[in-house]
Amino acid sequence: MRIARFSIDGNVGFGVVEGDELDVIKGHPFAEFERSGQKVPLDKIRLLPPVLPNKVVAIGRNYAEHAAELGNAVPDVPVTFFKPSTSVIGPGDPIAYPSFSQEVHHEAELAVVIGRMCREVPRERVKDVILGYTCANDITARDVQQREKQWARAKGFDSSCPLGPWVETDLAPADIAEGLTIQCTVNGEQRQLGRTSDMLRPIEDLIVHITEAMTLLPGDVILTGTPAGVGPLNVGDEVAVTIEGIGTLTNKVIKRG
Repeated sequence: MRIARFSIDGNVGFGVVEGDELDVIKGHPFAEFERSGQKVPLDKIRLLPPVLPNKVVAIGRNYAEHAAELGNAVPDVPVTFFKPSTSVIGPGDPIAYPSFSQEVHHEAELAVVIGRMCREVPRERVKDVILGYTCANDITARDVQQREKQWARAKGFDSSCPLGPWVETDLAPADIAEGLTIQCTVNGEQRQLGRTSDMLRPIEDLIVHITEAMTLLPGDVILTGTPAGVGPLNVGDEVAVTIEGIGTLTNKVIKRG
């Protein structure tokens, strides 16, 4: 099912998306819940980031062609970094172009949403800790990333982590390994086109690696890397990330006020 987080008349909740309607649920998706039967048209609500993560753990250089296009070697172990919770925005929210950068790039990515607290997860239990998957855009100040040894400012600035439009729960790591299409367009022009089967390290390996070091909490998000084709964004651009079987996440770039 597709689980969305939404706002209507100042109230925030979760619901199951079916067609052009949302069925409001009682409770939250990280435990057993019931459908309320209260259905609302999608065009009457505002979709919010599907989760509010305690942390976003991102994986760099997980597609060989993307590593090559930036002149980087394929790493021996996964490259991990964090994006703070304050970087997260939802579908339709603006990406504010940071004042300290002159080269901001899009990076379309599959995001994994964690469904329960977990640590030291064995490979055979990975599927049990995943709530589902959503679209992400790892917005990056490329000039800052190349200039500074740490990536915190380059990838962690406000609005640098669009997520959405909802969490798709009817996918499994095996579906990801088989290959879902990831596409990024800017103003309707295709920039990135790849498949999740091209990831160097699959979902199972990433979660085992991350949870060896840290506890993941319900709602935490893992970004799994981007395929080749990353490129610049400018103020006024509309960028869209589409992942097969999930949906499309669209945001517009604005000047930071």
